[in-house]
Amino acid sequence: MLKFYHAPWSRSSSILWLMEELGVPYEIELVDIRAKEGVPEAYRQIQPSKKVPAIVHDGLVVTERAAITIYLADRFPEAGLAPAFDHPDRAAYLTSLVYSDSVFDPVICANVQNFEYTGNQFPFGTFEDMVANIERRLTAHPFAAGDRFTAADTQLASGIAYTMNFMHALPERPIFKEYLARVEERPANRRAMEKDMELAAQVPFFAEAGAGA
Repeated sequence: MLKFYHAPWSRSSSILWLMEELGVPYEIELVDIRAKEGVPEAYRQIQPSKKVPAIVHDGLVVTERAAITIYLADRFPEAGLAPAFDHPDRAAYLTSLVYSDSVFDPVICANVQNFEYTGNQFPFGTFEDMVANIERRLTAHPFAAGDRFTAADTQLASGIAYTMNFMHALPERPIFKEYLARVEERPANRRAMEKDMELAAQVPFFAEAGAGA
């Protein structure tokens, strides 16, 4: 049994995309992270930080997006979403996965909040360096970890799409648009987007927003 704790249109949406890429049965448990009363106590036992995503697979709890992505892609190798342990692309794959959470996300948050700091003051570096790094990698290879799509792309593409198209916090570089065009047409991504729209209608925050539109 694979249970996925998810909040629509959140960081866990990349895991929803990953689930669809894997092609394995899974159950979604909605978590309303915007509820005034907070997340249910039962979920806090699974994820004490009260964040999404989280999964429970055969009784094992995995939290943190990069860890979940690595775990699932390795656990279901038949999907072909992770380079083998001895494959040369494995290094770039792991680097990209961890980079998305440990550098991309905090840098975007700091930039949006106009948080001023020097490049070596915090471990995630500067906005300019982050943008240049991703642009350099996508110029060298068509995907996050090399020449083929991997689970790392579900994270990187989700981050670029959200921050560039909705937050307008990332410059609209041609290389970013070309990359998104390559990955967003995948059937699994389309299914995930459709599911997120359906699931959002079950969450009061989005349902009320839709009613007031």
